[in-house]
Amino acid sequence: MGAGRAEHSAARASLFIFLLAFAVRAAPLVYWVSNHENFYRLGGEIGKVALSLMRSGQFADPYMIPTGPTAHPTPLSPALLALIYHAFGMTAAAGYVRALVGICSYSALYALLPWFARRLGLGTRAGIFAGVACALIPQQGLGEVIGLGATAHAALAFALLTVAFLYRWTAERLSAAGSVLLGMACGAAFHILPPLLLVVLGNLIFELWWKRGRRKWLLAACVAAGAALACVPWTWRNYTALHGFFFIRSNFGLELRIANHPGAAADIEVTYARQGTLRHPSENLGEAHRVRDLGEAEYNRQARNEALAWIRTHPGEFLRLTLMRFLHFWCGPLRDPWLAALFTTVTVLALLALRRILPALTAPGRAALLMPLATFPLVYYVVSYVAHYPAPLAWMLLLLAGYQVQSWIRDPGRTAG
Repeated sequence: MGAGRAEHSAARASLFIFLLAFAVRAAPLVYWVSNHENFYRLGGEIGKVALSLMRSGQFADPYMIPTGPTAHPTPLSPALLALIYHAFGMTAAAGYVRALVGICSYSALYALLPWFARRLGLGTRAGIFAGVACALIPQQGLGEVIGLGATAHAALAFALLTVAFLYRWTAERLSAAGSVLLGMACGAAFHILPPLLLVVLGNLIFELWWKRGRRKWLLAACVAAGAALACVPWTWRNYTALHGFFFIRSNFGLELRIANHPGAAADIEVTYARQGTLRHPSENLGEAHRVRDLGEAEYNRQARNEALAWIRTHPGEFLRLTLMRFLHFWCGPLRDPWLAALFTTVTVLALLALRRILPALTAPGRAALLMPLATFPLVYYVVSYVAHYPAPLAWMLLLLAGYQVQSWIRDPGRTAG
């Protein structure tokens, strides 16, 4: 009876959070549309690829000029945009649908935070605190109002996989078929957020250490096989279209070079302000011509080699930049003291919550919290800080912060730890 009431109360809280988040974002949408007649126009790399899909059926041309087949963006967002704009045309209706898909995606993510918190051992109330805070304060600013919700899709995939692995580690019996299905879900999630590969690898390493029995190797191999199977179609498409093997996206070499060259800063916005432009084919015509002439895969290979050569000859500067990128990832944009203070506060609250909660959890529960925090950011320590890079992990930090705040409210006389 008590459990049923708790479930009912959590469901009502989730519905309230969804409606609150939707209302907070829908109101600015109306204002924005009334002041921006062309709000529905497609731009940026994702928008340009969506236009290419609509016009020619090709996943191509993300830059300033037509450059041919691409794997620069992940496949979901351009495909979803192409479907919306194919159905509604280049009209305001398409812009409204795009925005509503994004608003609903963020609202669903925040509404699910109580459920995620409960499954991870943090308690429903921590999720309610986090969900209400996120509903009231758009984490991605205007992107949560007029965007497609790509960050929300990535965060949802991240959170669902985290809960799935925790369930797997605590289940009494696992099947090979279920392991393959989980692996396929992981592979599908990689197409939304490629750095989840690091999280999944970390989870499997923990699983092999934690589990007992001879079947653990077989079951872990089934997860890996399912993930590989899910990645085969996109990998084959990339090989035939771009003539190269790489993991989901082709642009790592480009991002590595932008982050590691003479005069680079940890924050890409600071680099841009210093240099006036970036060696990026989305804004540098010469670089766009190079992509067209070399092909995207070869262009990125050369960019990667340039970056690695600079890193080898400037190890001290690379170490300094890496440390600064670490600080930006966890503390926010240091060029903006107010935002940095907000991000740092959330990180500190999350650390206090970990200190409080970890001793009470089992080893799987601790791994479900620590493995994502340790593995997901690794790739972002070597490329320039961009505001949306840490965003797919924010749901966990906010849940932990919510846990710490509700702990203080419940027991104000007790200090953390």
